[in-house]
Amino acid sequence: MATSTTAVVDTLKAGNAPPSPVEVDMENRPGSSISGSPDPYLFKAGLKSDDELQELKKRSRAGRKVANYQRGQNELINSLLKPMEQHTSEAKEAEEATRLPVRIAVWASLIANAILCILQIYAAISSLSISLIATGVDSIFDIGSNVLLYWLHKKAAKLDHNKWPVGGNRLETIGNIVYGSLMGSVNLVVIVEAIRRLVSHGDGANKLQIPALVAVASALGIKGLLFLYCLSLRKASSQVHVLWEDHRNDIFINGFGLLMAALGSHIAWWLDPVGGLIIALGVIISWSRTVYRQFELLAGKSAPHEFLQLVIYKAITFSNEIEALDTVRAYHSGPEYFVEVDVVMSGDTPLWRAHDLSQQLQDKLEELPGVERAFVHVDHETTHRPEHRKYE
Repeated sequence: MATSTTAVVDTLKAGNAPPSPVEVDMENRPGSSISGSPDPYLFKAGLKSDDELQELKKRSRAGRKVANYQRGQNELINSLLKPMEQHTSEAKEAEEATRLPVRIAVWASLIANAILCILQIYAAISSLSISLIATGVDSIFDIGSNVLLYWLHKKAAKLDHNKWPVGGNRLETIGNIVYGSLMGSVNLVVIVEAIRRLVSHGDGANKLQIPALVAVASALGIKGLLFLYCLSLRKASSQVHVLWEDHRNDIFINGFGLLMAALGSHIAWWLDPVGGLIIALGVIISWSRTVYRQFELLAGKSAPHEFLQLVIYKAITFSNEIEALDTVRAYHSGPEYFVEVDVVMSGDTPLWRAHDLSQQLQDKLEELPGVERAFVHVDHETTHRPEHRKYE
């Protein structure tokens, strides 16, 4: 059963995800020319001004929710009506603007982690604190994380496309999974040592001294500065996003480790191994979540609803020779998306015209930020079963 254009437009206005497969009957579409009109479905009529949004907020708590929802709809409408070339140019400008800050974030993290690793290993060895040993292990792997991410980023850019046709974007995702798995394995050793100390009733209790406290406190302060620097750049690069998560985790790890080591040294011996146990478990849980998210990217998780809506709208309005959209999919292949669009044209359309139009649409879709590959398939009707389905 075909879904009318009005239903799809209503779906876009409501901010919901389109059904998959998406079938669009365009017989009753408004306007005589889709590709020639910047707003064929009159979406601009749904925009609310700042004054109207402020008026909604003043009414009640429900009014504030409506205002926030409408603000999101304003952003969606503006995104849909923005030409694809503008999406691409803005993405390139943003990439150029963040190129140097991203390099600074990567190198500053690498240098800082190398220095902090030495300080934290000194603190762990001099105090024999299991909590500080846990933070020291994490600092060693911080360097490994920086080196691995930097190497994979360079490797991905230089892969032979004859040998690796899909490119190297998945390498960073695979590297994150490998690194997270190693972090979990090493922290299991810390957990075993913490349990051993608890069972032995304080055998090898820590002897925390001022230099060790200063070393860990310095690490905590520098990690805080790196966290704040990477905070604004985390969406500009997958490398920086992983570093931001790492610095965020280290603030908790170093702060909690320092506190439990001090309490274990001066109040109750068992607080130190308990602190090390909690830190190790926290690191394992945190990296397990990161590894799970990376597996989702490799497994082909669907793109966000907003991106699907953008692809549907751009395909619908690309040309009035496109009579319908049968199926639209966008899914992760590593950090970027693969996009599949099945368009319907008249059965009388010449082969050369159908090919050229679908190729133009494919090229435009591949210019969108975050799109690695786009595939456009042409059909002449929508009554068949969806393509590329092995199972019902």
